[in-house]
Amino acid sequence: MSSHTSRAAGMRSFDWLVLTGCLWIMASVAMAHEGHAPSAPDPQPAPQAMTSGGGTRDAQTWFTDTVLKDQNGREVRFYSDVLKDKVVMINVIFTHCTDACPLITRKLREVRDAMGPALASQVTFVSISSDPLNDTPAALKAFAEKQGVDSANWVFLTGDKANVDMVLGRIGQFLPSPEQHSTQLIAGDVAGKRWSKIRPDAPPVAIAQRMQLLAQPLAGR
Repeated sequence: MSSHTSRAAGMRSFDWLVLTGCLWIMASVAMAHEGHAPSAPDPQPAPQAMTSGGGTRDAQTWFTDTVLKDQNGREVRFYSDVLKDKVVMINVIFTHCTDACPLITRKLREVRDAMGPALASQVTFVSISSDPLNDTPAALKAFAEKQGVDSANWVFLTGDKANVDMVLGRIGQFLPSPEQHSTQLIAGDVAGKRWSKIRPDAPPVAIAQRMQLLAQPLAGR
C-alpha cells in the first residue's frame, strides 16, 4: 500500500471516529438515564469504530491519555492504562443514583458470571462517573464493594471534572447534569478496532456472548 493510500485510510479511520462520536451523542439523548425505557432486548452491534490503517496511534489520539483516578486512588491514563490492547465493557454511573446505575451494575455482574472465569478474565469492565465533583475514589470504592464488583478487572474512574468531561465527551456523553448520562453499554476490542453498542436491558447471556465474540481474537495475538 502506498504512503498516500495509508494516509487516506488513516484519515477515513479518524473521520469514522468523529462520526461514531456524533452517533453516541444522539444515543445519549435517546437513552438518557431519566425516563429510560428501552424496548429492544437484544444487543445491537455498531460498525467498527476504527478501520485498518490508523493503528493504535489513532485510538490513543481519539480516546486520549487524560489522567483520571480509579477507585483505589491511583492515577491512570485513559487510553494507555485502561483501554490499550484490551477487550472492554464501558458504562457510565454515579454513586448516589438509586435506580438505573446500581441495576445496570448488577446486570454487568451477572454478565461477568455468565461469561465464566476464563472469558471474564479477558474482559475489563470500565465504569466512569458522570459526577466527579461528588464521586471521589472512596465513594466509587464503596459503591463497587456494595455491588460486589470491586475486583482487579473492574475499574471505576473519576478525577478532575475537566478531565472526566474530556473522556466522557470522547465516548459521546456531553452531559449538562450527572443524571442525563446514557445507560447504553459500549463494548470494544480495542486492539482489533471492533465496537458494539448494547442496550442495558439485553439478557446477561446475550451480552456475554457478544463479549465472547470480541474476545476470541485475543487467543491468536
